[in-house]
Amino acid sequence: MSVATRVRAAAAQRILVKDGPYGTAIQALGLTAADYRGSLDLPMDQKGNNDMLNLTRPDAIAGVCNQYIAAGSVILATNTFNANRISQADYGAEHLVGDINRAAARIIRQCVDAATAADGIDRFVCGSLGPTNKTLSLSPRVSDPGYREVDFDGVKAVYREQIDALVEGGVDIILIETVFDTLNAKAAAFAAMEAGEALGRELPIMLSMTLTDLSGRNLSGQTVEAFWHSIRHVKPLSVGLNCSFGATELRPHVVALARAADTLIQVYPNAGLPNELGAYDEAPDTTGGLVGDWAREGLINMIGGCCGTTPAHIAAMAKAVAAYPPRVVPAPAPALRLSGLEAFSFAA
Repeated sequence: MSVATRVRAAAAQRILVKDGPYGTAIQALGLTAADYRGSLDLPMDQKGNNDMLNLTRPDAIAGVCNQYIAAGSVILATNTFNANRISQADYGAEHLVGDINRAAARIIRQCVDAATAADGIDRFVCGSLGPTNKTLSLSPRVSDPGYREVDFDGVKAVYREQIDALVEGGVDIILIETVFDTLNAKAAAFAAMEAGEALGRELPIMLSMTLTDLSGRNLSGQTVEAFWHSIRHVKPLSVGLNCSFGATELRPHVVALARAADTLIQVYPNAGLPNELGAYDEAPDTTGGLVGDWAREGLINMIGGCCGTTPAHIAAMAKAVAAYPPRVVPAPAPALRLSGLEAFSFAA
């Protein structure tokens, strides 16, 4: 069976559990600047460049991955959120993008394959693509709204470089996550589709939007329904929401997306809202209870954690959703579906 077929088959039986964030887990390790730099000869300080740890401390990344597997995760993402040429330029490490992504994919692949060999549970490796720190939809210059720091073809090429390296390292799926700019996501999806064509096989895509305010819009100004209409042609394996807020604040937007999307729904919220020091205080059982309510209401097919969540949060979520069946993917009637900032449907 293809990867997409295996995922859909598993998701028809139960709610699948995704892992949590690498950033939170890495912060807890208390690594030094030397851990980040390793033996690499780089001109800039690398501390904070979590993606570089795939090369300099692969043992640490494998350790985090194994904690998530032990917590019940069957969808494991690579530690490559900023492993693209645009983001790595901040660290003077653009030339290492291919090496970082290949190493990251191999680390997670090895952990997943070892776990599956031990217990027979089917697991999947997702290559994580973050949004970069540039936007195609908006100008960074208030006085020049038509100006862009990047163009579509350039962003697509950046993503294609990352995707090709992730595939070489052994990922099953491309996860385009924390989408604040829909056009950036389209560039990433286009790159993934091209990569699949070059491989001569399907390369499944998962898409996850992030909201910028409680009204339920991303930085592009789109609602969750409009976002779905914008990327529906990609035929993603799943679509969902991550980061932004905790489960309480995300709930109405999860409901809206679950009603609109005729594919699997994945959600991975933060551990509540950050406190005045920027830390997350929501306890694992609280997060587990909130997403358990989503499962009871039939809203989700996949669940995981984002900022502030830990393996304990993932374990609590896995326990909370285990008793409930997965969301039934709807089969909407044929209609003309358009999107701007809002979604529009016209049935003949």
